[in-house]
Amino acid sequence: MNIRKRLFLCALLGAFILTFIALPPGTLSLDEIKIHQQALLSHVEHAPLQSALIFFALYVVVSALSIPGAAILTLLGGALFPLWEGTILVSFASTLGATLAMLASRYLLRDWVQRRFAQQMKTVNAGMAHDGAGYLFALRLMPLFPFFLVNLLMGLTRIGLRRYWWVSQLAMLPATVVFLNAGRELGKVSTLRDILSPGMVFAFTLLGLLPLVTRRLFTRYTPSSKK
Repeated sequence: MNIRKRLFLCALLGAFILTFIALPPGTLSLDEIKIHQQALLSHVEHAPLQSALIFFALYVVVSALSIPGAAILTLLGGALFPLWEGTILVSFASTLGATLAMLASRYLLRDWVQRRFAQQMKTVNAGMAHDGAGYLFALRLMPLFPFFLVNLLMGLTRIGLRRYWWVSQLAMLPATVVFLNAGRELGKVSTLRDILSPGMVFAFTLLGLLPLVTRRLFTRYTPSSKK
């Protein structure tokens, strides 16, 4: 690892430690945001623009550093802001944070992984070049794959930055709206499982797989593919 990457890694660790100090364990918990909900609502009413900017910046930092709490922040966004405003804030903040996390993974790890697992990554790169958007879309929609893990894995591939951004933003939008809408009645939410029922998880999984399955069927059964 060269000196630039070491300095970058140190900067990341420093940012993580500072954020951990500013947000000690339990701060981004469901019980904690319920306790402070009225005080936060009052702050939003008195300083709406400042509140929106602080919320946006906090969301970017949490998602970029892969700190647990993005789902709780989304609920909080639903409780503090109108649905349309919360959707804009969370959608762009989560995508920006995910993109920064992906770029960090790419900068620190991709070259080493590409060399160390050259044969395996050759297959992965071919698949991503052929249908990278479909794979990313499916991974984003499937709740079984954690947010930070998708960022890490995509950083190891050769997916383009622009494609990564728009696919991530589009694929994360349904869950964003669901959590924001649930946050509008925050007092009735006792656990995150109250929001993502098994049926909804299954529906998101099917939605994520639909583009891949459709493309495979189209490729398989079109006349040109049979020549």
